[in-house]
Amino acid sequence: MRGYFGIGAERISKAMNLGAVLRTAHAFGASFAFTIAAHHRAREVALSDTSKSDSHLPLYQWASLDEMVLPKGCVLVGVELDENAVELPRFRHPLCAAYLLGPEKGDLSAAAKARCRHLVKIPTRFCVNLSVAAALVMYDRMLSFGGFAPRPLSGGGAAPVGPAAPGAPLPRRGRR
Repeated sequence: MRGYFGIGAERISKAMNLGAVLRTAHAFGASFAFTIAAHHRAREVALSDTSKSDSHLPLYQWASLDEMVLPKGCVLVGVELDENAVELPRFRHPLCAAYLLGPEKGDLSAAAKARCRHLVKIPTRFCVNLSVAAALVMYDRMLSFGGFAPRPLSGGGAAPVGPAAPGAPLPRRGRR
């Protein structure tokens, strides 16, 4: 897959959500994860991060938005149900991006929104769980950059199989 991405949350308070975000970020090949002004019990994160992502994925924990330092050229993208946000299926992901989600019970701060170059929203009737939103954003990015064959025209069919797409998972061997 081309480029890189990181994913994080502002004022996350539930350790189980953070653990799920880290596990999913590891699964989707994120380059890093981050928190800003997080309020959680670090011990509980491991209960939902069963992939032990801390061995594979750097986690940056900034006390405030002012402390956040992203790599040069990395575009900050806020994920927020906001009337000014672009719907995720219509959004062209930057090659190098950091996706910032708001807290479980609330919105991204005004300062965070102002720092984001783009705001995207998941087109749902109401907010979904923070870790679900993170997974949807990463999945959409994978579809956008993954090089997958187009979907078939009829329902349920599979597109013709060709060479493996760059970044596609390798088939498991020895399993039935």
